[in-house]
Amino acid sequence: MATSLVRSFFLRTALRGGARGSHVPKRNFASSAHHDDAYETAKWEKITYLGIASCTILAIYNLSKGHPHHEEPPAYPYLHIRNKEFPWGPDGLFETKDH
Repeated sequence: MATSLVRSFFLRTALRGGARGSHVPKRNFASSAHHDDAYETAKWEKITYLGIASCTILAIYNLSKGHPHHEEPPAYPYLHIRNKEFPWGPDGLFETKDH
């Protein structure tokens, strides 16, 4: 029975035109169908250099302009009122003690 299966397999392949397994089609990806990789690389390299140059020029322009200096706010006396001493003493917790 095994020999009849082998004979029928060889008979079918011979009638179909020989073994088809020798030619494997090359797989093409969608990105390489119409574009040249070197062209795309050169294009994005130019875009990158243009972006770097424009960001540098914009940063130089923004940093060269003056910025407004606002007046100091008045020293409001009620902001630093201590009506009750701290539990750790008269000074603040992280102040230096010069007694």
